[in-house]
Amino acid sequence: MSHALPTRLDLPEHEWQRVSPRYIVVELIGNVIAAIVLGGGLSLPALFTGETWLWVVPAAIVAVFIIVIALTPRRVRSIGYRLRGDDLLFRRGILFQRFVAVPYGRMQLVDINRGPITRAMGLSELKFVTAAASTNVTIPGLPHTEAERLRDELIALAETRRAGL
Repeated sequence: MSHALPTRLDLPEHEWQRVSPRYIVVELIGNVIAAIVLGGGLSLPALFTGETWLWVVPAAIVAVFIIVIALTPRRVRSIGYRLRGDDLLFRRGILFQRFVAVPYGRMQLVDINRGPITRAMGLSELKFVTAAASTNVTIPGLPHTEAERLRDELIALAETRRAGL
């Protein structure tokens, strides 16, 4: 009798809050810019020396970025969070999955960040800082109003949990 191990650490799908689908565009733009800069920079030696074998490096970089870009929509869809009674549960990742539970009473800072691309898309990222660096969590791709609402809710929850310590 064999007992199959679960392939995913997961809770029922309907309980997870997802990031905005517009975050896919943000990630794609960032990856394309990085591919152009990195691929362009690594092609300079081949351009200046005329050595054709040096084109292997920028070609490999472009191939890697094509794979990363192809996986971006699935990777963004894997990001989620869930507010539970005593903590916030965060998950991300396809192949290498990460699940982090951040107790409300341990949150020291809840910060909203907006870069130029995310700001243009109306999105923000919410960052939670705790005393333990390994539990710091950043939820990217939240609509800005949702990020502000969630920040205020988490600050209120953190205050009530710290008062109970």
